[in-house]
Amino acid sequence: MIEPFVSMFLSPTKAFRRFSVLLAIYHSPEVSQQQIGKRTHLSSSMVNNYIKQLKKEGHVCVHGTNNRNQSYYLTASGHRELVESLVQYSGEVIRLYANAKQEFAKLLGGFYREGIRTAVLFGAAETAEVVYAAMKRTPIRVTGIVDSDPGKQGQAFDRHIIKPPSSLIHLSPDAVIVTSFGQQEEICQTIKALVGDSIPIKRLSMIGAEEETN
Repeated sequence: MIEPFVSMFLSPTKAFRRFSVLLAIYHSPEVSQQQIGKRTHLSSSMVNNYIKQLKKEGHVCVHGTNNRNQSYYLTASGHRELVESLVQYSGEVIRLYANAKQEFAKLLGGFYREGIRTAVLFGAAETAEVVYAAMKRTPIRVTGIVDSDPGKQGQAFDRHIIKPPSSLIHLSPDAVIVTSFGQQEEICQTIKALVGDSIPIKRLSMIGAEEETN
């Protein structure tokens, strides 16, 4: 389920809060207002106001006499409102993703100017997907994806199969790009233990800035 989240750059708007209430009711019709509040990060009074408005507009129907036994259901118009909101929300997310990919590509281009022609991505989470897509816009060729998580190893990542870090020895890229923002020091130590200082390590947090590669 899509839920509001704590963000430095994006704050839930009124439209998003309304959308999240509709989603909470859609997924759990018998959920209480208190539970809706927890799932949407809204106060009970705000949830009550949104439900009243949605009910007035004919998007939600309420069964029960009090907060303890009330249940909420989307009407046909409520389902249409939910789908329309989901389409608009998805469109905005896709535009943000496209912009992020474009900016990453510009920054990653600096690695090419340093002489890097091939790279292995270390970390196969969501951030790696953005970086991988951005690198397709650069001349740098991704020759492998590695991850320390045994549960991910052997799975497909676009045209690659996720491999264990030990495969770095055989892949011999011009650089390893750490695509994880967490545990970067541990990851760098893992890489150095495998290949020493023979392969430069690049971190996302240092893209576009001068960085020591050893």
